[in-house]
Amino acid sequence: MKRQWLNSSVNIKNSDEIVLMRESGKLLAKVFYALDDYIKPGISTMDINDFVENYVVNELEARPASKGQYGYQYVLNSSINDVVCHGVPKASQILKSRDIINLDITLEKNGFIADSSKMYAMPDASPVAKRLVQVTYEAMWEGIRQVKPGATLGDVGNTIQRYAESRGYSIVREYCGHGIGQEMHEEPQVLHYGKPNQGLTLKEGMTFTIEPMINQGSAKIKTKKDGWTVVTRDKKLSAQSEHTILVTKTGYEVLTLRAEESI
Repeated sequence: MKRQWLNSSVNIKNSDEIVLMRESGKLLAKVFYALDDYIKPGISTMDINDFVENYVVNELEARPASKGQYGYQYVLNSSINDVVCHGVPKASQILKSRDIINLDITLEKNGFIADSSKMYAMPDASPVAKRLVQVTYEAMWEGIRQVKPGATLGDVGNTIQRYAESRGYSIVREYCGHGIGQEMHEEPQVLHYGKPNQGLTLKEGMTFTIEPMINQGSAKIKTKKDGWTVVTRDKKLSAQSEHTILVTKTGYEVLTLRAEESI
């Protein structure tokens, strides 16, 4: 989400709402499981979009929450190589054997939304590209592990920032994680940089995304003429990882945890 003032308070979810959030998250995890065997060189990003729409609507009987949001026409963002976020699916955009791609997907079931993204490295992606993908994933998890009642969003952001920058990468600052529930974008805004012990104090029942965008080179970005696609200014690679998180009584729960992942 692009940083903005949402002018609303943080929505604490009750036990019934958490059950519904958990269901949406589990369904979204299934989407990525289905994609794991589908993503390969030679398919277009529009092929991926259509596959996901069919799977979400017909197999999961859910709604692709991104379609129609802010006038967006598609069910996912497909961000390849130097695309930081919000890549628009195209029939003419074919995955190549050295590409890395982020697929950012949202799903709504019974009125509650889950949001997650996953990087896919094609078979011939360079070691440099694969390292960026791995460090971005690890940085997200470093941030997730800070989540517990009494911690602050500054703790989360600072941990992600230090992890990425210590490995030679830069953090995109114009975009951030966000609260989520019945609305796609709620408070709080979750920055992926910051200082410890600063910012909002986390409380049980909060739900939000952690979704760092990490660049191989400079953190500077620009938006292309289509009004959606955000790219690195230096044309170097970018990667992103995202999960939807619940603050629990003692720590956190990853609502969009995928089959291949473990806490």
